[in-house]
Amino acid sequence: MKRKIGILGGTFDPIHVGHLILAERAYYQFGLEEVLIMPSGNPPHKKNRINRASLEERIEMVRLAIEDNPHFTLSLDDAHEMGYSYTRVTLERLTAQNPDVEYYFIMGADSLFAFEEWKDPDQIAKLAVLVAAVRDHVSDQSMELQIQHLTQKYGADIRVLDVPNMDVSSHMLRDWIRENRSVRYYLSDPVISYIKNTGLYQG
Repeated sequence: MKRKIGILGGTFDPIHVGHLILAERAYYQFGLEEVLIMPSGNPPHKKNRINRASLEERIEMVRLAIEDNPHFTLSLDDAHEMGYSYTRVTLERLTAQNPDVEYYFIMGADSLFAFEEWKDPDQIAKLAVLVAAVRDHVSDQSMELQIQHLTQKYGADIRVLDVPNMDVSSHMLRDWIRENRSVRYYLSDPVISYIKNTGLYQG
């Protein structure tokens, strides 16, 4: 029987409570051995990185946010300083290195609806179980139709992750920090301290 390991990728600019809840819920709901928290280098869909945290800073915020959780692991498999990160390439490398592992790729509902626009979605569907969080104000019916569509088109194994609908985004939190509004409880305390000490997002 294969080991089950989750992957939560993202820019994490900054990593917030919504990300951590996704990973924690997936860990328990699917009986995962661990969840790899995987900061991306330069994601293909987010090419404008002006006035954002550097890769090094984003990695450090992830490390701080997850250091007290034994089943979260910081993974630098996707953290390339130059060049774009493609999910298919990362998954191919991981599955080749760890043939005894079944990967559970965790994504938001927004990503599931954009899945056909990703590079090589057919290959991604073969390489991992897709875990879709029901959030982002998406109705259950439209989600079910999209899952049905992707399952038929790609033979994808898609599981629904039950999470509370949290209206929080990194973009919103960057704005709040710049406006000197409180982000307490939205970000972990070590991450808030790091942002204050480095002056990130405050200019």
